[in-house]
Amino acid sequence: MALVVQKFGGTSVGSIDRIRNVAKRCLATQRAGNDVVVIVSAMSGETNRLLSLAHQVTDVPEEREMDAIAATGEQVAAALTSLAIQAEGGKARSLLGHQVRILTDGAFTKARIKTIDGTKIVSTLERGEIAVVAGFQGVDENGDITTLGRGGSDTSAVAVAAAIGAGACEIFTDVEGVFTTDPGICPSARKIDRISYEEMLELASLGAKVLQIRSVEIAMKYNVPVHVRSSFSDAPGTWVTGEDTALEHVSVTGVAFDKNEARVQFVGVLDKPGVVASVFGDIASKNISVDMIIQSPSVSLAGDAAGGARADVTFTVTKADLVRAKPFIEEVAARVGAREVRYDEEIVKVSIVGLGMRTHAGVAAKMFGILAKEGINIQAISTSEIKISCLVASKYTELAVRALHDGFGLADAPRT
Repeated sequence: MALVVQKFGGTSVGSIDRIRNVAKRCLATQRAGNDVVVIVSAMSGETNRLLSLAHQVTDVPEEREMDAIAATGEQVAAALTSLAIQAEGGKARSLLGHQVRILTDGAFTKARIKTIDGTKIVSTLERGEIAVVAGFQGVDENGDITTLGRGGSDTSAVAVAAAIGAGACEIFTDVEGVFTTDPGICPSARKIDRISYEEMLELASLGAKVLQIRSVEIAMKYNVPVHVRSSFSDAPGTWVTGEDTALEHVSVTGVAFDKNEARVQFVGVLDKPGVVASVFGDIASKNISVDMIIQSPSVSLAGDAAGGARADVTFTVTKADLVRAKPFIEEVAARVGAREVRYDEEIVKVSIVGLGMRTHAGVAAKMFGILAKEGINIQAISTSEIKISCLVASKYTELAVRALHDGFGLADAPRT
């Protein structure tokens, strides 16, 4: 008998009919000879509705109370799913985060899981019941309800699978799996049958929205095979697993893009040791995450008699962070003697990802050549062992994604 964790997202439980469909799927898996643990998200749109109620009461709701409110969405979905399984002739019990004892830190609205006590889940299974666990939530050491951030039910599912030693974690969603890029932008995008944890982690961090980043991190750490598949089809989806030599035969696996980037440029800071360290130390102290960084000699201010050589320091932050941090960024710029601060929110980060980059030479040159052929200017570049990202003007998003997808033959090369 196998032990399987199945997670169903908000669209999968978005109506009573869809919850009934989930119940039938869970029972079919159990009747095939498996122990089944189900993780459910809130019904689609419910979390936004609940949070909007809090904002109607006060402009800045306390985060502890926000978590207490938001967690009720998953509580309702878990109980309804349990009832639907019972109505189909099965046995099920709903369990909340504090009942399972999903222990988290105390960072409300973005808590991280510390430990999971699987005892209650195991005893539920031993009674022949399907355990229906509310995703997205946990409890801190003070007994307060916490939530894991947007997409947190993915993290709940993989973490529970790791804690109870499940053979696989199935993530049911409204797409058929992981694609080579967004099919909405590139019609030739192809479903990937198998992808490594590392590649999925990069794609998730670069804008792909199929899996939450932290869920992939946990899957990789505890070697939990993850199967991303559609709630509305029995077709196999995409397996996210450890790498093997077959995965390295293709140089590029997918193309991702992120429109949530904003560029900040400090013009004419003093070009001397310690200045850049001061800039990014100050920014980090405000919990502002910086992505791409470039330092270059200032074209307009090559040097001056008072202070010597000058440089331009460019970096990217999320648009949400920029709104919050603009006044502070201006203070930092003044403190390091920048002559001007420039902002640009009309940008997009376009990236290619693939394990094969480790062994295939010339991938970066090919990427730059493809963009150049389309007349797309690259404003910044960042790389890792298995990814290359370029910052370009947002008006070129679709053109860049399609050109890179076609240029690397992603529509043609099956990946199994």
